[in-house]
Amino acid sequence: MQENKHTVIIEQRKTLSVSAVESVVAFSEVKIVLALLGGGKLTVVGSGLKISGFSKASGSFTAEGTVTGITYGGKGFAAKIFK
Repeated sequence: MQENKHTVIIEQRKTLSVSAVESVVAFSEVKIVLALLGGGKLTVVGSGLKISGFSKASGSFTAEGTVTGITYGGKGFAAKIFK
């Protein structure tokens, strides 16, 4: 099975860019849930969140607002990094 790699970039807790996004599952001003290519979900929480761009063709996604946390694949992002 080929692994679909993706990137997550957060700049100054104000802008978010994600690659290899298959779809936007849910969104509100406090939470955005993304389905990633190849399976898995990415959940972003914060305040004043709004989607500024999404291309299903290229898999690119961008959002603005204050990012306070990310959950990846059911575990906290920090837990995944320091596993």
